[in-house]
Amino acid sequence: MFRLCSLLVLLAAPLGAGEASGPIRVVDADTFDIGLAENVRLIGIDAAEGAQTCTDASGTILACGEMASAAARRLYQGKRATCRWEETDRYGRPLAVCTVEGRDANADLVRLGLARTYRDSPAYAEEEKEAQLLARGLWAYEMMDPAAWRAAQRASGSVARTDCAIKGNMSSSGRIYHMPGQRDYDATRIDTRRGERWFCSEREAREAGWRKARR
Repeated sequence: MFRLCSLLVLLAAPLGAGEASGPIRVVDADTFDIGLAENVRLIGIDAAEGAQTCTDASGTILACGEMASAAARRLYQGKRATCRWEETDRYGRPLAVCTVEGRDANADLVRLGLARTYRDSPAYAEEEKEAQLLARGLWAYEMMDPAAWRAAQRASGSVARTDCAIKGNMSSSGRIYHMPGQRDYDATRIDTRRGERWFCSEREAREAGWRKARR
């Protein structure tokens, strides 16, 4: 009887659903690595991309993508997250709500102005309204919506797959991919004209023939 009940529970679960816990390595302000095969994409929110900039009241250009990622690392790096998801995206990443110390990290990142709601998702609309009203985080600056920024970059052809953070570099050592947080990540520049590219998941990079950098 117990086995039958367990089977019924499994059959009732949505395809691709799951739950996992682990220490956080912050990839950026909407993506965590908790030790799964793929990074976890925080559902319902969208953060500034690594190369994205913004301007302050004086017109000074700031690296707002890097600022958001750094702030997220100060908040969550090394802490334990429990992430639950109902589906994965086209790159195989779980689309999850992650809880850290009893709090919804997705909601807190939006509330603090480090991320925005994803494509007008209603899930965190109140948190976004609060952050915007109080000019928290990146709401204190003039910044293009991350989705609009990605679209503009793709249209210009200046970068490839800027919505993804893994750098696929080509060198004398072959095809190497660099993860955020690795030693040479920040120094690595991607030139799409040479066949270098961006990846959204390690699986995608491996399947394309790249191997992970040793450091």
